Amino acid sequence: MRIVFLLALLGGAVFYTYIAFTDLGFLTRTGRLGPGFFPRIVGLGIIVMTLWAIFDALGQRRTAAAADHVTDELEDARWRDFLLLVALVIGYAVLIRLFGGWISTILYLGVALSLLNPGQLKQNLLVATLFPSGVYLLFDRVLNANMPPALINLPF
Repeated sequence: MRIVFLLALLGGAVFYTYIAFTDLGFLTRTGRLGPGFFPRIVGLGIIVMTLWAIFDALGQRRTAAAADHVTDELEDARWRDFLLLVALVIGYAVLIRLFGGWISTILYLGVALSLLNPGQLKQNLLVATLFPSGVYLLFDRVLNANMPPALINLPF
């Protein structure tokens, strides 16, 4: 089933990349980066990573055939992690509407990393603050693209 999902994802990525290359310009008339710059990079990245995941899944399928036993405990842990991530994403959707993109992403990553990467407090705090701050600086300050607005404006 994983390979079928990855093939469907690959089809969507190819279509997305095709649109990015055919409909969106790489440069504007003035020679600046156009609306197709990032979608092309993202599309090609998705294609490469999906192909990598497909080959990895095919390799795991061969080794799983040799050792064909997954314990119920491992299966329960997978479902628990899945439900935890769904709850985190729903919480992030609420946070992003309330506090905007930058604060919400810091909070989301902080909680997600503390739950999924316990015991690494310093690393989790660095990732949770530096990554959203870098994205904010890149998009809001350098590229002049606005982050999602907040309903509750915080003083910082």
